[in-house]
Amino acid sequence: MKFFIRSKSLSSYQLFLVIHVLGATVWTGGHIVLCLCLLPNALKERSITKLQWFESRFETIGIPALIAQVITGVILSYRLLPSPSLWLSFSNPVSQVITLKFILLALTILLAADARLRIIPKLTEENLLSLAFHIIPVTLLSILFVVVGVSFGSGGL
Repeated sequence: MKFFIRSKSLSSYQLFLVIHVLGATVWTGGHIVLCLCLLPNALKERSITKLQWFESRFETIGIPALIAQVITGVILSYRLLPSPSLWLSFSNPVSQVITLKFILLALTILLAADARLRIIPKLTEENLLSLAFHIIPVTLLSILFVVVGVSFGSGGL
C-alpha cells in the first residue's frame, strides 16, 4: 500500500505487469469456471447448450485477455532479459521461466486451435467428451502459466 501512496504513477513495467496479471486472471478464472462448474454438468446432462453459451460469451473477453498476456509477456520478457536469443534457452533462471511460458503458450495455442477448428464447429452430444479432453488440459495449462509466472517473483522454479 505504501507504494501507491509514495508513487505518483506506475512505471511502464508495472503497468505491463498489471495488464499481464489481469489477462491471466480472466483467462485462468474463466477456464476454471468452465472446467469445474459448467463442464461436469454438460457431461452429466450430455448437453452442449451451456458450453456453447459460455464459449460465445467468454471468447469476447478471454481471447483479448490471452492476446494481452502474449503482448505484455513479450514486453516483460524483453525488459527482464533484453536478449531474445536467450529466451528459449535454459541458461539462467529468467530464461528458464520464459522458455516454460513459451512452451505453455504453444501447447495452449495447439489445443485451442484444434478445438476451435475441428471440434467446436461440429460439436454434438456424441463428441462432447472430445471437447472435454481439450478444456481440461487448457485449464491445467492456464494454471501452470500462473504458477510459472509467480516463480518470477519468487526466484525461479
